[in-house]
Amino acid sequence: MIVYFWGTRGSLPASLTAQSHRQKIFRAVEAARGQNLDSDHAIYDFIDTKLPFSVSRTYGSNTSCIEIKDDTDGDEYILCDAGSGIRDFASQWVKAGHATESHTFHILMTHLHWDHVMGFPFFTPAYIPGNRIIFHGYHDTIPGTFKSQMDSPTFPVPFSMLGADIEFDIQPPCTPFNIGGFEITSIEQNHPGISYGFRFAKDGKSFVYSTDSEHKDDAYDKEYPFLKFFQDADLLVFDAQYSLADATFSKADWGHSSNVMGVELASRSMVKHLVMFHNEPTADDNSLDEFLFNTRMYSDIYHSESEDNLSRPQYPENISIAYDGMEIEI
Repeated sequence: MIVYFWGTRGSLPASLTAQSHRQKIFRAVEAARGQNLDSDHAIYDFIDTKLPFSVSRTYGSNTSCIEIKDDTDGDEYILCDAGSGIRDFASQWVKAGHATESHTFHILMTHLHWDHVMGFPFFTPAYIPGNRIIFHGYHDTIPGTFKSQMDSPTFPVPFSMLGADIEFDIQPPCTPFNIGGFEITSIEQNHPGISYGFRFAKDGKSFVYSTDSEHKDDAYDKEYPFLKFFQDADLLVFDAQYSLADATFSKADWGHSSNVMGVELASRSMVKHLVMFHNEPTADDNSLDEFLFNTRMYSDIYHSESEDNLSRPQYPENISIAYDGMEIEI
């Protein structure tokens, strides 16, 4: 199972400004003083081993879109959400030479807020006859949402002009799906308008996509339903847009969660790899580096103070923060 991240920001795209790019260059040149960089190999090695992620790369600007695939080379694709990241998926799909053949695209929708649908008008496969696009979800407003956002005057091409065959597979809430051999179960989440988390299972591996979900005091209950939903997942993509202070006070009831809650639930559910997702759009790359560092430090403290820290392995085994272009093989 492979999970590829095409869009990882929350709420709206976050651009990399000219000033922030200039600052990256300055920090890279400053770090390069005294280094032996007389070959391309030496330069790339310096970039990969000596520079922090916030200098050598970027977390990206696209809103939510991930791809789930296995090691087979079929003609079907599985995507979650249609944020601005789906445009980059489409661009890469065209560059790879796939536009000359017909394909099927399954798009599972967590919910219908703008940052999760805004990329679809720029989804190239939708304009090509012979392609098949199937939206899967539980909101009966899915068809109307995707059609209306392309109505004049907000977009020049109406939904009715799309060349692909487009279907809407709307099921009762939490009905399981079976797509491409993946068994997909779901859970209702606390978010304005209700969102749904998805759990993918195949060949003994499991992955949970749980974005746009707020966890409050009941998350500490022993029977909290998300503990079972996350249980033993190889990978958990978790909405950690906020710090604990923001999630508890200034942005309570906004429908998002914190890095601290991510560690708490991942640990109790024995998740192997926690990936923080739906990154705060106002946070620059350096801030996200610090956010990841603080989260890992908190996890170490959390487990060192746990009463049973010697009786079982430490979970999650790995903590990351999602970035556009990230690929994780399970």
